Amino acid sequence: MSTPEATSGSEAAQANEIRRPGYVVVLTGDGKGKTTSALGMAVRAIGRGLRVMMLQFLKGTWTYGELETAKRLAPDLTIRPLGEGFVHVDPENPDPKDVACAERAWEVCRETLSSGDYDMIIFDELNTTISYGLLPVDEVIAVLRERPPQVHVVVTGRGAHPKMVEYADLVTEMKEIKHPFRNGATARKGIEY
Repeated sequence: MSTPEATSGSEAAQANEIRRPGYVVVLTGDGKGKTTSALGMAVRAIGRGLRVMMLQFLKGTWTYGELETAKRLAPDLTIRPLGEGFVHVDPENPDPKDVACAERAWEVCRETLSSGDYDMIIFDELNTTISYGLLPVDEVIAVLRERPPQVHVVVTGRGAHPKMVEYADLVTEMKEIKHPFRNGATARKGIEY
């Protein structure tokens, strides 16, 4: 049985935790596991009572395993695909339709970030979107600087821009050591999607 002092101490600790500034986490690299790591962070956050939104830049029409997980964890986890599927672009000359799609997605991200509805927001494949020349890194960082201070932001994708790496509080690079794709294997449900 807790005493009133223990309860008020616990409430004070929770209030202090809420006031701490949120992190910006960058998960990048050529290895598998960036989105998966972000989802692991989401599960941990949900376990602590936080609400999480994942906004996916490049994923669009496929049914991914994480979408089914989000249905099970709703309303604490919401995943929203904003892309039109995987794209491969020339960063020096991106297709205007890909730029327009990224700009529409970024507008949703900006609105979600400023809404105050979520404690953690994951921008899945934002690093890749920036590296493809579809969004300017300076604009992205400016928006992140203006977010509500307690919101954690996780940014995934290959090729994190050096400015994003410098701005982030925590950066992890996934490095591929071995992958079945190298031997001709195809993507598997529950592993790659």
